[in-house]
Amino acid sequence: MNPKTVSVHIVTYNSADDIIECLSAVLAQDYPVKKIVIVDNASTDGSADKVRAFYHQIHSNSAKVVSTDSQVPSSAGGSTRTPSLVLLENEHNTGFAPAHNQAIAGTNTDYVLVLNPDLTLAPDYISRLVARFEANPLIGSATGKLLLRADHSLVDSTGLRMNKARRAFDRGAGESADLWKESGVVFGVSGAAAMYSRRMIEEISVEGEFFDADFFAYKEDVDVAWRAGLFGWQAYYDAEAIGYHERGWKTSGRSGKAMFIKRISYINRYKMIYKNESSRRLLLTLLYSLPYEIAAHGYSLLKEPKLMGAWSSFFSQWTALKRKRRYIQEKAKRQGL
Repeated sequence: MNPKTVSVHIVTYNSADDIIECLSAVLAQDYPVKKIVIVDNASTDGSADKVRAFYHQIHSNSAKVVSTDSQVPSSAGGSTRTPSLVLLENEHNTGFAPAHNQAIAGTNTDYVLVLNPDLTLAPDYISRLVARFEANPLIGSATGKLLLRADHSLVDSTGLRMNKARRAFDRGAGESADLWKESGVVFGVSGAAAMYSRRMIEEISVEGEFFDADFFAYKEDVDVAWRAGLFGWQAYYDAEAIGYHERGWKTSGRSGKAMFIKRISYINRYKMIYKNESSRRLLLTLLYSLPYEIAAHGYSLLKEPKLMGAWSSFFSQWTALKRKRRYIQEKAKRQGL
């Protein structure tokens, strides 16, 4: 039996400080990676040039480098153990979700590892997750124990959880890593280092999109997790697969984030609820979320009234949202979920 194939997909946006360490960890994996796809979203810090220079330097005799830039040479030959590198350079920042859809469309591997450029992996990260997939065909997504790069004793994420108010959180974030030694099924996996099976990608995609491109960025991994669960797939957390995450945007504090980012993160939750929540549970969800909604919107109206401008995105995409909701809910019902 041929071994299952894996591709690693990374979206960069001014990621020059992190991308080389991330790539080095991918190349050091004990499981063969077939292809690395990097989509650069119009970085201005030389991220793409740094990737090209690094890859040519250490693999000039074996690596195959492909790029949308016709001036970039491709080296001949290639090793079965050395992944090819595809570097796609977008003319503008398309967002995390559309860029990863772009990478997914360009590969046909059995498994896809979606990886943030500020995350490094232990050498057996991929092999451990592949083993989990192969042991249980119901598993469609998997993640390991992601630790804070600044303090390896603390958790960044052990998967995703969602409360009754439909607010999603990283499991164990900020807690001691020793508390999270048990592997098992979870609600979903963080997009920072998420492995997805191609079978699940193809089954749960809506209108040809795995990640909802209208999300741009933020909560697209939660949206995928919810949809996958509705369609009968499991997500798995492997406590022995280890990654280290910088997570800079999370630690900068709310005041350090641009209003553009706040609006996207805010409104994507409501897009996600509208698409994925069943009609029979909608009222219950509203009751559970009411205290949070009152507090959060009261704060926003007093302190950040411009945040409410995010609703223009929701209503401008209303037709598409209705269409996606109809598809998701009908398919979930057909599967008895």
